[in-house]
Order: sequence, then structure tokens, then C-alpha cells
Amino acid sequence: MRYREGQEVDPDNPYPESTQLMMEMSYWMSIPMGLVLLWIGFKGRMMWLKVWSVGLMALGIGILVTQHLGLI
Repeated sequence: MRYREGQEVDPDNPYPESTQLMMEMSYWMSIPMGLVLLWIGFKGRMMWLKVWSVGLMALGIGILVTQHLGLI
């Protein structure tokens, strides 16, 4: 990312608004995608897919909760 000469980076908001919204959208999308992958993992009896989908949902929910609480 480029800044103008003499422009300082805001430490509280280092990303532009559009980047922040896209990151938040990906966190929200990880929850239903994780549920679908978990269902496919149960149908296909694939343990690795079940583990990855639970991890995907846990990380998405964890990031959203920490953002809501203001810890990030």
C-alpha cells in the first residue's frame, strides 16, 4: 500500500474501509461454508474434512467475537 509523502499510518485503522469489509465478509462466509463441508465430511466419512471444517468455523466465529468485543 502506498501513502502520500508525509502521511502517517493510523495505528488504530491500518486497512482501508473496503479491505476491512471484505475481511469481515470472508469471516461470515466461513461459517456456512464450514457447515456445508462438515455435512459433506459426514456423508463421505472423511475425518480430515470434518476437522478442517470445524476449524474453519471456529476461527471465523472466534475472529468475529473478538472483533465484537473490541479485543482486536
